[in-house]
Amino acid sequence: MKGTYSQYKAMLAITRGSLRAIFRSPSAVIFSIAFPLVFILVFGFIGNGGKVSLNVAFDKHTDTSNPVYAAIKGVAGVKVVNKPDIEIQEDLEKGRITAVINIEKSGLANPPYKISLLSSEAVSPQNLQVLRSILDAVIAGLNQKTYANAPTIAMVSNTVQKIPGRIYRTIDFILPGQLGFSLLSSGVFGVAFLFFNLRQQLVLKRFYATPVKRSYIVLGEAISRVLFQMLTSVIVIGVGHFLFQFTLVHGLQTFLEIMVLSFIALILFMGFGFIVSSVAKSESTIPPFANLITLPQFLLAGTFFSIEAFPTWLQPICKILPLTHFNTAMRNIAFEGTSLLSCWKELGILGIWTVVVYAVAFKTFKWE
Repeated sequence: MKGTYSQYKAMLAITRGSLRAIFRSPSAVIFSIAFPLVFILVFGFIGNGGKVSLNVAFDKHTDTSNPVYAAIKGVAGVKVVNKPDIEIQEDLEKGRITAVINIEKSGLANPPYKISLLSSEAVSPQNLQVLRSILDAVIAGLNQKTYANAPTIAMVSNTVQKIPGRIYRTIDFILPGQLGFSLLSSGVFGVAFLFFNLRQQLVLKRFYATPVKRSYIVLGEAISRVLFQMLTSVIVIGVGHFLFQFTLVHGLQTFLEIMVLSFIALILFMGFGFIVSSVAKSESTIPPFANLITLPQFLLAGTFFSIEAFPTWLQPICKILPLTHFNTAMRNIAFEGTSLLSCWKELGILGIWTVVVYAVAFKTFKWE
């Protein structure tokens, strides 16, 4: 008596075959592993870069009537953060804020006001020096124009008080972006070319002659892609952590949460690939369609630099993109120690994107 045909074993066979094909593909290895690693190595060797934006806060005891206060708030390169004291302290410890500025009366005739800074070890020394230079320039300009014949109105204290904090390195910003780049590239280009070629070469049609169900065919191919990309994520994170001290605040727990986040993002990005494979009429039209999805996200989603560097009108568009929320969630988990569940906002937006993308994918997907 013949045994029952196993859909599960058939799916695993498809997975193994597809996985071997992926490893034999130079383009898959280059775009998923080699390309992100090149960026990580380049930026890792550059040194310990600081944060992209220059955020500051004012101490609650600051003399807001002082002209220095208004002048600092008017500096284009300085963003004043207004939050409760507890959140300010937390942001300072994590390097989100360059310094807390306090403008107070010195009790002396010259200068009558003194400016002191409270910073953190997590803040880039370069950013702190830039802030001091800005403050010196602001004060010098006020002293010269408004108080030319009066004693110096203020001075920046030479001593900067620092609280403990983690050191923020260039790799802590770059690696999440490169991992997102790898996931998006593999999900869109890899899946699009894979299923288009399976249709063109009549592989899917041959599968119809077997007892394998369509759902198991897709699952087998998808699992192989997921396994390969999860291995890629391990390599990228491992190189960044052990070679360039990429921050994993809670060690293994943080690593596992990043892997779960990567899995969620990859499932979403593969949906884009299914759409591209269906709408493309020929193999040569796949790259243009795929680039319409990937390029805006590579450039606008905080992959290479913070979205705060963009004009204000462009930032809302950046915050719509799914890769933006992957990058944000990963940086929060890796460096700030935020739990995966605490990134509910980013996960929610990724979830909405997943529902929309797969709704379109199911409508457009073609078997032949």
